[in-house]
Amino acid sequence: MNTTSSLPTDLSEGQRLLKEASQLLEQGDRAGAAQVLLRARSENDALLQAHELIETHGLVGSFSNIMGLECRISPQDDIFGFFRGHPSSRNPLRDYFADGWRTLSELMLLLEAVDKPLLRTASVLEFASGHGRFTRHLVKALGAERVTISDIVIDAVDFSKQTFGVQGFASASVPEQVRWPKQYELVFVLSLFSHLPRSTWTRWLQVLRDAVAPGGLLVFSTHGVKAADFDSVMLDEDGFFFAPSSESNAIDANEYGTAFTSERFVLERIAETWGSDALRHRSLVHFWNHQDAYVLQRL
Repeated sequence: MNTTSSLPTDLSEGQRLLKEASQLLEQGDRAGAAQVLLRARSENDALLQAHELIETHGLVGSFSNIMGLECRISPQDDIFGFFRGHPSSRNPLRDYFADGWRTLSELMLLLEAVDKPLLRTASVLEFASGHGRFTRHLVKALGAERVTISDIVIDAVDFSKQTFGVQGFASASVPEQVRWPKQYELVFVLSLFSHLPRSTWTRWLQVLRDAVAPGGLLVFSTHGVKAADFDSVMLDEDGFFFAPSSESNAIDANEYGTAFTSERFVLERIAETWGSDALRHRSLVHFWNHQDAYVLQRL
């Protein structure tokens, strides 16, 4: 049966392929639909819809089948949007999933350095978790029952809870207004402090201490000197710079922009809020060969 003759002629190539694939799926032709959707996945305006159909129906070309984890992506995922729009990304789906897997390996290296292996961690809070770029990999490693997520974007929290089966709660724009459901053995905060203005940077570091169980760890990352040099940013006399601009379309840029900090600035803020003895480990230029990493322990 010819599925293309009845399709509207004013559709883009990507949308035409999506319509054709949907008709083939209705007819039960999974192999034919997979072939069409793989072509649609190369069209920018159909990429995410084609990916969703492939994943939902478990068709040939499914990333879930290849990676053994949940690979659906929210249309509101700003990080995926960043990859899709970046000139260096020839395959944004592959790059997006590989980036999350790389983050998992880099976190595991940090925790091994302080003799606190991730796989032996009973409870993890991924704070400022977004739409699950990293969450999906953390769930594969630990199981959903050990993972809690939080984000200021409610849609991101809802998506992760429904898609990955994790616990989740809403964050807040005012640090002191966050209510922690409990304390966690590990709180992981990737690339939040690399976006905070001076007005909330230290306050978030202070407030996050309350989320960490006694003896537990906080791991967070910053844009350090290498990142500042790469972007030709000049830090102020305190070792800080902020610009109201980021990849997020969901958060006010004055609350979530782009921040750069010197190592001295970070160490001084740690001393002020946690005490100097809390620093267990630091690894400069650690995450993505771009962000500095700090490991604090609540004593």
